[in-house]
Amino acid sequence: IHRSPQADMATNSFHFASYDTKRASRQLGTSSLSRLEDSSSTKVDLKSGLEECAVALNLFLSNRFTDALELLRPGAKESMYHALGYSTIVVLQAVMTFEQQDIQKGISAMKDALQTCQKYRKKCTVVESFSSLLSRGSLEQLSEEEMHAEICYAECLLQKAALTFVQLENVHNFPLFLVPHITFIFMLLLPFKDCLLDILTHTHTYTKIYICMFFFSPLQMLSLLPARIIRLLEFIGFSGNRELGLLQLREGASGRSMRSSLCCLTILAFHTYISLILGTGEVNVGEAESLLAPFLQQFPNVCLVFQLYAQEIFRKCISVQEEWKQFHHLCYWELMWIYVYQQNWMQAYYYSDLLCKESKWSKATYVFLKAAILSMLPEEDVVATNENVVTLFRQVDGLKQRIAGKSLPTEKFAVRKARRYSPSLPDPVKLVLPALEMMYVWNGFSIVGKRKDVSENLLVTIEMAEAALQNQNFSDYSVDDECLVQLLKGCCLKNLQRPMQAELCFNHVVESEKRLKYDHYLVPFTLFELAFLYKSQGEIDKAIKFLETARNNYKDYSLESRLHFRIQAALHLWKKPSSE
Repeated sequence: IHRSPQADMATNSFHFASYDTKRASRQLGTSSLSRLEDSSSTKVDLKSGLEECAVALNLFLSNRFTDALELLRPGAKESMYHALGYSTIVVLQAVMTFEQQDIQKGISAMKDALQTCQKYRKKCTVVESFSSLLSRGSLEQLSEEEMHAEICYAECLLQKAALTFVQLENVHNFPLFLVPHITFIFMLLLPFKDCLLDILTHTHTYTKIYICMFFFSPLQMLSLLPARIIRLLEFIGFSGNRELGLLQLREGASGRSMRSSLCCLTILAFHTYISLILGTGEVNVGEAESLLAPFLQQFPNVCLVFQLYAQEIFRKCISVQEEWKQFHHLCYWELMWIYVYQQNWMQAYYYSDLLCKESKWSKATYVFLKAAILSMLPEEDVVATNENVVTLFRQVDGLKQRIAGKSLPTEKFAVRKARRYSPSLPDPVKLVLPALEMMYVWNGFSIVGKRKDVSENLLVTIEMAEAALQNQNFSDYSVDDECLVQLLKGCCLKNLQRPMQAELCFNHVVESEKRLKYDHYLVPFTLFELAFLYKSQGEIDKAIKFLETARNNYKDYSLESRLHFRIQAALHLWKKPSSE
């Protein structure tokens, strides 16, 4: 790749600690405005764009979100990195609010960023574009600025696709909405594929880290997708490789360039969120802690990091900034679950109530969670809150939202469970352990698996519910409730290293399959738990067989896409290379 000395200067030596953020942002912001006043069509050179974006990133990581946006906004029409940075912040806002207005702003910002990046891309005829897919010659003809433009353009497309995905989380809609985006992105980068290692070897530090961030992060994420989606992507020559993705992101995070912190945050998000929600729940805590320590030294008040740290830090995260309330909501969410794990129901209710009042992400989910948590309290404590559990459950259906014509899977699940409190029924049919059921849905039993005391306390609560069920009259919901209790009990016993008892509980659910009337999701999820039980006993082939049974033999049940993601993650970890 041809690189001029000026280009090297543009992309080397971005050391965060050397920036006086306040002074630099004021100076660079002024230079941006004056440059744009000179000519509305002038392109911003790579060096200037990277310098200003480095300051903007520093502002963002210092919780000065508005300042970061204002610094990037003037150059967003002329600089590819201003455009990418500005649109990324707007998209992050959209993901954190889930409001249609913010989502449309995010999509609009990405479209504008694509137009800006297009100005810097090499102009090709249709024939040249097609031939570039067949050979790598076109890559060698790109200047460094043009190569940056290609990658920035592709990353904008990737973020646009991600914005679509976070709306849906539905495995059936996934090919229709996201695969075309990913296909186009990788077709765009296909000329880079064969010589990617050459780029990583010969190009300078910043470009290397940038490519690590852009190219290998998708490889890591694609490895999480259900098998049928991966097969579609393999058709164009790409498949997920989690180990390679993490390896390259680690290399990027170990540097001291502008992109290093983003590589670090990507790995942290993978270990602390993605692996828990869409994976098996097996998290590399050691790596997360080793990444957090230097990050906190560099940015002692960054709320993005506090949110990933620990319970006492969540409160500090809430206090260090007021600009983006969405970060508060993320902390409320985490604190709510911490108190659910501890069965501190009043504190869990407090944070669920804050989410209901302040966050617009999913009102149906929040109200259902609040009602579920209140259901775990004694009646006199519920009265003290001035809440009515039945009324809350009846509100859930009316709060369900549709995004891109589709309902959120978690909201659909909440609506189905809340039907037991429908006004059309003669009397409400009380849900059994609804807060613990939601805890299971969000992989909470895996999270508390290493805390014997927490699992023992949960088991006591579950066994009390089991005894209460045995004393109730039989109803249409009795089998479903009984199976739910057995699934939750089995998870606790598995965490407590009591495999024979756990297996009995899980087998009870599977054997009751034909008697279930409503909660059909219980059987495939129980097969998933059985697979983990057998894997822990060294029966890996049997475990894989159970995973494949859960994946292939069951369809159209609640939260199907979430289970498919977890199954794919487990298969990826367990299968030997020869069997892949």
